[in-house]
Amino acid sequence: MASKTAWEREYTRLWKREKRFLEQNRVERTPYLNRKLEPVVPKTLQRTLESAFEKAFSTVFEKGTGLIEGVSGRQKREREYLLRRYAAQLQPDGRSLRAFSRAAAGTGRKNLLLSGVEGVGLGLVGVGLPDVVLFTGMLLKSLCELAVNYGYPWDDAEERRFVLELIRTALSCGEELRAGNTELNRFLQEGEWAAPAPQEELRRSAAAALSQNLLYMKFLQGIPVAGAVGGVWDAVVLERVQRYAELKYRRRFLLDWKRKEGAPWSTPNI
Repeated sequence: MASKTAWEREYTRLWKREKRFLEQNRVERTPYLNRKLEPVVPKTLQRTLESAFEKAFSTVFEKGTGLIEGVSGRQKREREYLLRRYAAQLQPDGRSLRAFSRAAAGTGRKNLLLSGVEGVGLGLVGVGLPDVVLFTGMLLKSLCELAVNYGYPWDDAEERRFVLELIRTALSCGEELRAGNTELNRFLQEGEWAAPAPQEELRRSAAAALSQNLLYMKFLQGIPVAGAVGGVWDAVVLERVQRYAELKYRRRFLLDWKRKEGAPWSTPNI
């Protein structure tokens, strides 16, 4: 039996990580604090939070992309990507292919730290809902950096759909997660979506996923001092989205890399 190529080894490693993510989120787990807070959280808060996230997406996409790109150092990251790509073309081994995910992991850790500090700080002074725009900006900044680290844009309509689908799918569980994951993989494989979707609907779906995951902790974050605990949850949610998004961008990168080689190939399916 012929030994696997570096690409095949990297793709198999990715495939196993993706299977593990799906298995870990096969069943929805309700945090202890959520169960305790459920009786006291106003019934209208979820819709309020959903609307806040929806508005935050619109604001950032329409007015904040330049700021996010400036803060994330897009041009510098694009130059670093070109250097990694050149090195991988010269020596396409496992080390050069993994350089892209190492760069993504480094920026991801910085964003998690910033998100945690910001969430705890605002929680200490009892700021919950006003934190939504800051958190949304941090989330989109993180995904922008991830995209650029792998050599992809993020600011046209199709890429925005990809980002919003990533957020929604990353925060789902069970069959909903598996169905969303299959749809994303089909897009990465074929280069087109199964059906068109209005941007408003995509923003609404991503906002609903975020509000469901952050509802109780945003309520807690609005209580001075105790809100610091709720603020930590920002980083927990950001880490989950980052982890899943990195899997999808890496899959996209590896598939595109193989296409450029022009050789026949097949991939495992989940």
